[in-house]
Amino acid sequence: MKFCINNVLVVGLGLIGGSLAKALKHRRYCRLVVGYDRNPAELEAGLALGVIDEAAHDLRQAVAAADLVVLAVPVKATDAVLAEISTALRPHTLLTDVGSTKGNVVAAAEAVFGCLPATFVPGHPIAGSEKSGVAAADAQLFERHKVILTPTAASSTDATLVIARMWQAVGAEVLQMEVARHDQVLAATSHLPHLLAFSLVDTLAAEAANTDIFRYAAGGFRDFTRIAASDPTMWHDICLTNGDAILAQLDRFSAGVEKLRQAISSADSQAMLGIFTRAKASRDHFSRILSSSAYSQNQHNAAVSYRAQQGTALTGQVRLPGDKSISHRAIMLGSLATGITRIEGFLESEDSLATLQAFRDMGVVIEGPHQGAVKIYGVGLQGLQPPPGPLYLGRSAMSMRLLCGVLAGQSFDTELTGDASLSSWSMEQVVRPLRQMGAQIDTAEGCLAPLRIRGSQSLQGIAQQLPLPSAQVKSALLLAGLYARGTTRVIEPTPSRDHTERMLQGLGWTLERSRGQVALQAGGQLQAARIDVPGDMSLAAFFIVGAAISPGSELLLEHVGINPTRIGLIEILRLMGADIEFDNATEVSGEPVADIRVRYRPLQAIEVPGVLLARASDELPLLMAAAACAEGTTWIRGIGELRYGLDTLLQAVVAGLDELGVEALVGAGSVCVRGGPIGGGALSATGDYRVALAFVALSLRANTEFHITECACLEAAFPEFVALACQAGFRIGKERD
Repeated sequence: MKFCINNVLVVGLGLIGGSLAKALKHRRYCRLVVGYDRNPAELEAGLALGVIDEAAHDLRQAVAAADLVVLAVPVKATDAVLAEISTALRPHTLLTDVGSTKGNVVAAAEAVFGCLPATFVPGHPIAGSEKSGVAAADAQLFERHKVILTPTAASSTDATLVIARMWQAVGAEVLQMEVARHDQVLAATSHLPHLLAFSLVDTLAAEAANTDIFRYAAGGFRDFTRIAASDPTMWHDICLTNGDAILAQLDRFSAGVEKLRQAISSADSQAMLGIFTRAKASRDHFSRILSSSAYSQNQHNAAVSYRAQQGTALTGQVRLPGDKSISHRAIMLGSLATGITRIEGFLESEDSLATLQAFRDMGVVIEGPHQGAVKIYGVGLQGLQPPPGPLYLGRSAMSMRLLCGVLAGQSFDTELTGDASLSSWSMEQVVRPLRQMGAQIDTAEGCLAPLRIRGSQSLQGIAQQLPLPSAQVKSALLLAGLYARGTTRVIEPTPSRDHTERMLQGLGWTLERSRGQVALQAGGQLQAARIDVPGDMSLAAFFIVGAAISPGSELLLEHVGINPTRIGLIEILRLMGADIEFDNATEVSGEPVADIRVRYRPLQAIEVPGVLLARASDELPLLMAAAACAEGTTWIRGIGELRYGLDTLLQAVVAGLDELGVEALVGAGSVCVRGGPIGGGALSATGDYRVALAFVALSLRANTEFHITECACLEAAFPEFVALACQAGFRIGKERD
């Protein structure tokens, strides 16, 4: 069914109807915009103000001539208007409305028409103003605002498309929703706040000292109560037409207020903090989901590129942000511990904040982060609560994998979701062994997110031989093992990072550990403790390689984690001749920490010992950058025995090296790099922060400028990266495409 729209009739020239008519007229959406209003003065004003092209005085006659009729009348008047115009509508005349409740509109249409017309598509623009009447008509009212269409089962696809395009023509974003769901959602997000504003103003106005209350009201009070200036008749009608949904939301709100009252009455500090921190975080969280933005304060959705020039020697001292892997685990285990865990040095990156938000969603009270400080009121192993909806993890694969282990042992169902990037990663490595333990995990095709984890499952400890070393898979199994019967044992071909094991022991859990394997039994309890997160070795590796390849450099990196499972790159660089020392070595929160001093010394090519590769897998791009600046050809063999996904990573680095004039080849599980002069050019980090770090490091030795694209990943992982790099001596600038 095709529709040709030449004549649009807007019935009701209030704020919404008048604004729509004016917008359609100004944008020349159709040949003729006609207005009708029962108030002759409003109708004449609409004509005089240029809101409409023509004024209709006979509603049925105007309907018979229209190609599209928009009902912009009060929701309680909709049934009477429908009854009046029903026999005047032509078969191909489209019909829509702007009412903020939809169930009553559809019910009225069914009563009038018998069966709903295919040309009827209900709608609701989410826009408004304190002003009313045709004199307030604003042609820009709908720009960058949402319009929700609620097509019925009878609505034709073509009719829905035409109505959607009409709203898009006036600048609106069009969404679709089922009728019942629309009324539930709007009751919570629009109707409830408006009614609370009316009630608050009415209550305060009855106070004896109301003059002072309103005289000294701050901006927040004025902002919230502004909506109480809306049309009272309209809100009266909304309450009558959407009463059930509104009452359900009022009951939920009343229960929440009662919890807050009880917390204040009993001076329950933790309960109050829980309400306030969850509310603030949830408000920020939902805003970021709706805008598809990042968790951290800096926004990383825009495409980010770097321009890097040949740098000077790296000098001075740098304090790095906290270790990402440890930050994730500190939030998880601190939440599952009994008591208050205080974290210092927490990395406020997008990924680690995703983990923090997930535990807030499961009822854990978390203060911060503020300048790396976080305070967690642990709930114990059995204290997590069902989240209000799916746990959104952004792009954090680490969050998703580790949470699978925690959630497999809970009594409630959960769903894990992420952005498009995370949703393209297979979770088979972690899902398969968890299923062997008895976990019930449903996935999308290809073992992709979303993951739906069923609660109340009886987990059984297993002995799992991992085909390739993986700290994240190992950690997920150990976390599930906290809830499993018997012993959970994980065996790896070579040891991977052991941050989870160290932190479990630091919080009081007994483990059996030997080279390449770890085992634990359920039945214990985690006790809260202070956790000091050291500087991140993945970022330290960037500065270490930079100082090692830049003549004249002497750089001190303060308080960096030197866990033996993380320093494979340092040991390899030392074999190549690098001058790297550990100063002030100590142990903090179960992790070895030191200041790392790096002095420039010419590097020599080597064949990298395979025994060191597993402890340098994340730093392979940086190792290849160092090899490009060494004398001779460096060989790295046995890569295929490390872990999945490295081939694509290495190909990206090789492509970049080729652009820079450096000889590099990737073979079956190996790569070789011949050192030589570093050119310049346009490079792509391919959305991997490790590749971006390698290319920026090479800029120190370049003879021309670098332009590195697809670097938003690095911004998300290390928000302070550019500032720290420039502080040390890099010449790098950020661009948003």
